[in-house]
Amino acid sequence: MRYFILFIIFGFQSIQIIAQTNSYSISFENAVHHEANVSATFPDIASDTLTLRMSRTSPGRYALHEFAKNVYNFKAKDNKGNSLQVSRTNPYEWKVSGHDGTIVISYTLFANRGDGTYSQIDESHAHLNIPSTFMYAPILNEREIEVDFKTRDDLNWKIATQLPHVKDNIYSAQNLYYFMDSPTELSNHKTREFNVDGQKIKLALHDPGTEEEADTYFEKIKKVVLEEKEVFGALPSFDYGSYTFLACYVPNASGDGMEHRNSTILTSTRTLANGGMEGNIGTVSHEFFHSWNVERIRPKSLEPFNFEEANMSGELWFAEGFTSYYTNLILCRAGLITPEKYVEGLTGTFNYVWISPARQFFNPIEMSYQAPFVDASTSVDPVNRENTFISYYSYGSVLGLALDLSLREKDLNLDDFMKLVWNTYGKTENSYSIENLNETLNIYAGDTFGNNFFNRFIHKSEMPSYTDLFKTVGVSLSQNTEAAYIGAAVSITDDLNGKIQSNTRIGSPAYIAGLDKDDIITSINNKPFPNGIQFNTFIKDEFKPKDTLSITFLREGIERKTEVTLTSDPNYAINLIEKNDKTPSKKVLKARQAWLKVE
Repeated sequence: MRYFILFIIFGFQSIQIIAQTNSYSISFENAVHHEANVSATFPDIASDTLTLRMSRTSPGRYALHEFAKNVYNFKAKDNKGNSLQVSRTNPYEWKVSGHDGTIVISYTLFANRGDGTYSQIDESHAHLNIPSTFMYAPILNEREIEVDFKTRDDLNWKIATQLPHVKDNIYSAQNLYYFMDSPTELSNHKTREFNVDGQKIKLALHDPGTEEEADTYFEKIKKVVLEEKEVFGALPSFDYGSYTFLACYVPNASGDGMEHRNSTILTSTRTLANGGMEGNIGTVSHEFFHSWNVERIRPKSLEPFNFEEANMSGELWFAEGFTSYYTNLILCRAGLITPEKYVEGLTGTFNYVWISPARQFFNPIEMSYQAPFVDASTSVDPVNRENTFISYYSYGSVLGLALDLSLREKDLNLDDFMKLVWNTYGKTENSYSIENLNETLNIYAGDTFGNNFFNRFIHKSEMPSYTDLFKTVGVSLSQNTEAAYIGAAVSITDDLNGKIQSNTRIGSPAYIAGLDKDDIITSINNKPFPNGIQFNTFIKDEFKPKDTLSITFLREGIERKTEVTLTSDPNYAINLIEKNDKTPSKKVLKARQAWLKVE
């Protein structure tokens, strides 16, 4: 009798669980006009009013995106088909009342941006980011979800997603968060997969190219996956035993990459045959590294992720920046780019960080705080980002480089530090703070080393001695002190004058001379503005540091004059020392080979 009663109890609970599954359906009859028809059923609603929302954010993004703006034709009915009362108190919510315990909603979604944040619907695909597509009920966030993707069979669409398959075109999620974190691609895509330690790594490739191109690209992905596994010592334990690259390389997409727990979105206008074979693999490297660093090595500041407000984190210099450091390093280690290309490729990011005046305003933690203002966010009012902001991707990347080379001077390395962070916080999925990272570096490299790094370079805005660090691996850091510099980005206008395109850099010759964005340079030293040559090339070819230029310019249609005294170009060149006809010692060459993992 006891077992019979337990059977009844558990059976009843199972029925309740099944009954309390929220179900969605999405179809694409009007895909040619970028519309989807979405419906959802919410059963067993206890309160008279159910609040439904469109998300304002998306996992992996930190800014607000206001997905509700693309929802219309909203209707709500009860289980018998009777229309229900709907009220609106803010732009993101629909309050539905007067139901019979079940609420059935429907609406039309417009979607025409194919990237990692938004959705895109047309006759080539339905590229679905879940927060930008599906309405949800916050109070029901722990319910299981099922979704029926009604594919366009006439367009040969297939379904690719990290969501577990139920049957036919129905997929499930154990709760709202997993649903929101599960992008889905419906298209006539190519599929590839391989096994690593009992787990499947899959590619769903929406690209117009050949099967042979897909094979070649997947071989590159394999190399990236295996090389990144070496950094951490093992793959993460992916839910349901698989990880999926959702690659959408079509001309109408927007370039992007967005990590998720067991998948990633990869979008680009470059098809594999049109530069994507080489140009897109870096995004693969970056996003797959995130399956460790940010998906499971998770900042406390992003837990739980907030779908109603912007998500701010002071750890993005590590989560995004250190991931960026490894992006091209992995490509080099995997043999997909040469050591020369990798080292020379450091130049742009290094100069962007090194010469920026923004470090006088914010340290890396505070730069990370700026993410809600810059992470694919939009605004119409002018800002001064050229002078006040350094991307936490770039800032963290050059600090990751410095930390790696500094550790190698102690016969340590960043790979093993990342392993320690992984084993401490990633495998266990215990979220971390900046203090935790400092403590972990202290454990790995000693209190003096760890505290010095965090106190000088993370809590403050000092910069490491890159010249000395680069010497340890046979890399040169050099400047051309004879090259002139003005500090303004100038383009040629239709009437062959020069327009300053962005805010002039604080402390630069142009800034000191009072030149500003949108000023139109009409003459230099009483000669017409030069055309047919890039402005900065003209400055370097025709003038020397300390030369003074008499500049005539228009501001709001009024002619003005100023004098600009040029300085030496502050930018650096980064190269292997062999390019300067120097031969690295055996010790230096060994250190470089250990760093780049190449012979």
